[in-house]
Amino acid sequence: MFFIVGLDSRQQLLGPGAMRTCPRCHNTTQWARARTFRQLTLFFVPVARWGRRRVETCGVCGASLEA
Repeated sequence: MFFIVGLDSRQQLLGPGAMRTCPRCHNTTQWARARTFRQLTLFFVPVARWGRRRVETCGVCGASLEA
């Protein structure tokens, strides 16, 4: 008997975020809002999720900030 178990970080896009100036690249753009979390899978089916956070990501350089 064998089991296929996985541990993964996921990101789920929630839509457009706020217009802001990025602290890393100094461009003013529309940021993307997302939810990030870690999950445990068993036979490719999610069993448990933890560490949920809402973040906004810069569209130019990819920097992320807590939303």
